Amino acid sequence: MRPALTDYQHLASGKVRELYRIDADHLLFVASDRISAYDFILDSEIPDKGRILTAMSVFYFDFLDTPNHLAGPPDDERIPAEVLGRALVVKQLEMMPVECVARGYLTGSGIVDYRATGAVCGIELPAGLTEASKFAEPLFTPATKAELGSHDENVSFEAIVEVVGAERAAQLRDLTLDIYREAAEHALSKGIIIADTKFEFGVDEDGQMVLADEVFTPDSSRYWRADSYEEGVAQASFDKQFVRNWLTGPDSGWDRAGDTPPPALPPDIVDATRARYIEAYERISGLKFADWIGAK
Repeated sequence: MRPALTDYQHLASGKVRELYRIDADHLLFVASDRISAYDFILDSEIPDKGRILTAMSVFYFDFLDTPNHLAGPPDDERIPAEVLGRALVVKQLEMMPVECVARGYLTGSGIVDYRATGAVCGIELPAGLTEASKFAEPLFTPATKAELGSHDENVSFEAIVEVVGAERAAQLRDLTLDIYREAAEHALSKGIIIADTKFEFGVDEDGQMVLADEVFTPDSSRYWRADSYEEGVAQASFDKQFVRNWLTGPDSGWDRAGDTPPPALPPDIVDATRARYIEAYERISGLKFADWIGAK
């Protein structure tokens, strides 16, 4: 018989996830259907989103040749029935206080920095780059982790050295770029560009750096259609950018610079977001989402 969620101690709530303690060495990592944008948790939920994020992470944890925090299969008997399919049993780690971001293309906060300074996170870039320009080599552009409701702050590599030390900083940089290259090559073979992504790492009891949290989900990555990629314009995407674009577009009526939170998403935007997330998972994994645990 599976335990109830109330059998576990609730440790923390994030924008999307809930964290529970199973025992001294293991945590329950639960993905909800909540969606966040511009540091707000929206009133609307995306049906099956928690399952899609979990399924994508499981695929990539298995695909990548990097130690990860999984401590059991997605149907592990320690997972309560009410969260089966959107929860994972993971190892307790000492988490690194760094968001490890890999960028293959110029977009998002990167292009804002570039237009202001000619650099991204202190990395000087050639003149003349534009929206969606591809970098000659992927960039490691870390950020400091922010409290819930605040925005992660892009920082230089030197700033990360000051936080975690030179050896750990170099390890985080090298792992981030190696993992990004491996996954981006696979995704491109499936017709998808991974423009950028972010990781979190922790250290286990043996001092080994371990990939944790989510990995290459449509929440943590920008996924673009390779067949319609065009430098200089906003790209057709499979990720959360679709929601961001609606919120900042004319139909939402929301002023991002104002004091009011974003409005609820209309049903057609909810449905289209869900469809994009599912398509990203199915194209990259080669699996059917309908076959995932609890999928409808």
